[in-house]
Order: sequence, then structure tokens, then C-alpha cells
Amino acid sequence: MSSPTFTIAIPAYKAQFLHKAIQSVLGQTCADFELVIVNDASPEDLGAIVKSYADPRIRYFVNEKNCGAVDVVDNWNHCLSHASGTYFLCMGDDDRLLPTCLADYKGLIAQHPGLGIYHAWTQIIDDQGHIVRMQEPRPEVESVYSLIWNRWKGRDQFVGDFLFDTARLKMIGGFFKLPYAWGSDDITAVMAAEPSGIANLQVPAFQYRAHAATISESTPCDQFMQAIDLEEAWFTRFLADHASSPVSPLTDVFRKMCVATRAEYFSNRRQQTVANDLEAHGILRLLYWMRPRHRHGLRLSQICFCGLLSIRQAFHRRRLAKHLDCVQ
Repeated sequence: MSSPTFTIAIPAYKAQFLHKAIQSVLGQTCADFELVIVNDASPEDLGAIVKSYADPRIRYFVNEKNCGAVDVVDNWNHCLSHASGTYFLCMGDDDRLLPTCLADYKGLIAQHPGLGIYHAWTQIIDDQGHIVRMQEPRPEVESVYSLIWNRWKGRDQFVGDFLFDTARLKMIGGFFKLPYAWGSDDITAVMAAEPSGIANLQVPAFQYRAHAATISESTPCDQFMQAIDLEEAWFTRFLADHASSPVSPLTDVFRKMCVATRAEYFSNRRQQTVANDLEAHGILRLLYWMRPRHRHGLRLSQICFCGLLSIRQAFHRRRLAKHLDCVQ
């Protein structure tokens, strides 16, 4: 039996939207895929959901030990270890593929063969499946440095909106591991896109579900700060090691912009992390952040600024909530 073109992987833990995620895969107009589901020792009965589908393309596995939120990347890589497809897509158990996602990817690959990574234009949806916003459009082809710079300038991306060449992803060691997967998708995408770049779909093909239960909404701030430190160290090495690699003037411009932007980008992320923590736990948390500030490269003035930022965020959040109450 020949291997499929695509492996769609779902590292699963929550049951709430798993049915919809599976249905979105099985409903693809392109049937040339396998669906790998790896249950991360969930306390919920995910097996009953999976077994309700009598489809031979589904391969179901259960971890003996829970990877957990901190080590969630381990489960991504467990999924990868079971992949037999030429291309690999890892989606959340609450995300969805649009019906022509794989067919659209096939067309993009035919136009731009030999790349290590491709990307799907993404819709962000809420708990009810309503589209709340669109991901920013991207050029059809861009360099790894354009990928980095645009991400640092505010571009959205999620692990599920990337399609990887499976052999390339395995060759680089799988998904790069950081606590809570913060920055893991960014670094992995860069490793896969170097040196040939990335091709982007120009039509929506993936839906990312943003809601309160996602890891990104509940990560402890000290763990998040650790991930930021590790991510910056990786990008610092990457930019230094590839200083002479750009093969075109435009690519070199983006690389230089990345070098110039790096310190400010990561400093702003650290300040935002502290501000979010202060907003969640009170201004007295300033005292907590005074101690480790040097380890994270933050000055006393920046910590104080975080206090002002948290107050402003809280004010705007209350103002928005009041407005929504009035509208309702």
C-alpha cells in the first residue's frame, strides 16, 4: 500500500471540539491523506469519539503518560513519529480544516515544489465557530527572513496553519521544544523554511479556534518569560550564523531588519508579559518582578512602565465590557 500525500495529525486532549476537528479532516475534497490522532492520556473518553468513525484512514494512538501543557511539544513529535505521509500538518483538537485545504495545498506544492514548508491563510474562529477575524494576507512566496520579520511586526501564525515536508521536519529533529510550546512553531517554521523560503496559500484553508481553554490563554507568566529568553537566544544564534547566507538584495534587507528589530521585539514581549501578569494578579506583583528583572534583561524603569501598562489595559478592558453590556 502506497503512502499518502498528507498526514494530518491531531495531538488530542480535550473532547469538546474533537468531533468537529475530525469531521473537517474527513470532509476534505482531497482524499489522499491519513489522520493520526494521539490521545495524550486524557481523562476524557476520546476513544469513544474516534471509534464513532469507521474510516480506515484514521490511526489512533494513546500515550501511556500525559505530556501535559508544559511539554505539549512532545506530543506533537509523537504524532510526527507515526506519520507516513509526504507532508505533515499538526492541528489542534479544537481547530478545523476548510473543505478544500488539502486540495489547495496540492496546487500550491505543484506551483512551488521542493520547499520544506507551506502555509495556509487562516480564519480565527470562536467557540461557536464564528469567524472573528482573518489572519493577515501574505505574499505567495517569501524568504525565511521575511517570515521572521513579519512575525515580529505582529503577524499571526499557529502551528496548524503550516504544512511541513515530513522528511525535512524529521531531519531538523521535529518540532523545536520550548515550555508550553511558546515560540516552538515560530522556530520550527524558520528551520523548515531555511534556506529555500516558504509558499503561502492565497485563499483561506484553515480555522484556528481562539478561546479561554487554549494553552496560550493560561500559561504561567514565569514559564512564558523563560520561553521568551530561550527563543531570543535561538534567534540570536540563527541570525549570527546566517549573516552571509542571503542570496538576493531583498533577502539581505529583510535579514538586516531582523537583526535591527530583534532586541526591541523580545524586550516588548517581556514587558507585555509582565503587564499581563500585573493585570491578572494586582499591582503588588511589581515586587515579584523586581527580583528576576536582570535575568530577563529588563531595567527598573521598564518594570515600572509595565505597571502603568497593566492599569491602562485593565481600564480599556472594563470600558469595552461596559460598552458590550450597553449594546446587549
